[in-house]
Amino acid sequence: MRVLFALLALVLLGGARDPILVPEVSQHEIQVRQGFTGAELLLFGAVLTPEGTRIGRDLDIVVVLKGPTQSIVLREKRKIAGVWINAASTGFRSAPGFYAVSASRPIHQIVDDKTAAIYELGLPWLQLSPIGAIEPREQTRFAAGLVDLMARKGLYQQDEKGVKLSGQVLYQARISLPSSVQTGTYTAETFAISHGVVVASATSRVEVRKLGFELAIADFAQDWSFFYGLLAVAISVAMGWAAGRLFALV
Repeated sequence: MRVLFALLALVLLGGARDPILVPEVSQHEIQVRQGFTGAELLLFGAVLTPEGTRIGRDLDIVVVLKGPTQSIVLREKRKIAGVWINAASTGFRSAPGFYAVSASRPIHQIVDDKTAAIYELGLPWLQLSPIGAIEPREQTRFAAGLVDLMARKGLYQQDEKGVKLSGQVLYQARISLPSSVQTGTYTAETFAISHGVVVASATSRVEVRKLGFELAIADFAQDWSFFYGLLAVAISVAMGWAAGRLFALV
């Protein structure tokens, strides 16, 4: 309904110059409960001229979904005398906990590298700020390692054919969130691009939050961390003792 009302409003905005982008998300809240196996978000909408007509055949859509930023320390392991030990390390001040980009075609065919870097359109153009001084070559190497690590966990994704366009007006893209996704506020940014220029953009938000037993455990661990640690140790000892008694009876 929101999209329909917005399309109707386009006719009343004939004096505007820029195209109008109307985004929507299938879920604005994702509830993480016991047994949560992940979720799939449908990002869809429409982009038209102020006169209510389609822009043209040169329209491209890029959708970026970002999770809450966090500080991450990345350590490199090296094998010395047959033993793996921690070697060089670096930290990143504001790495997104989740990042997914979906486009109507390969990003390098849509925009140049400068534009991709400005809007962070794609994994190679993620702006990962290091903590402290580091040589540019080392920063690039560690940044690539972080992206590869997060990608293997399903937390960083790039699908350059994930956006489906219909009549150069409507678009839709599906992005999967893994079960390990962290809670917080996620931003879904949609960019309408024509001839390599971003002609319209819009942002929606998605809340990922824990409910029920998971929320109680998370709050207890945060507010009473000392007692949570003691409880975890006590449970581990109890389970070890119970397992030992069980095997002794067998």
